[in-house]
Amino acid sequence: MTETIATPTPTRKTALTDDFRTHFSGNAPLGEKARNFAKARPWTSAAFVGIAAMALLNTLRGARG
Repeated sequence: MTETIATPTPTRKTALTDDFRTHFSGNAPLGEKARNFAKARPWTSAAFVGIAAMALLNTLRGARG
């Protein structure tokens, strides 16, 4: 008797992880990988940039105090 293992179907939560693996694997330069990811998922990229900007502003605000 042989057992078949079903491959899991991607959910919204794992789809982003799959896209990270797809776009950031390989030998291309990091800038090119980031551009390809930004083209594929513009809203996610904008959210990441916004979070990074807030973190930078908070860091600079703390350094002045």
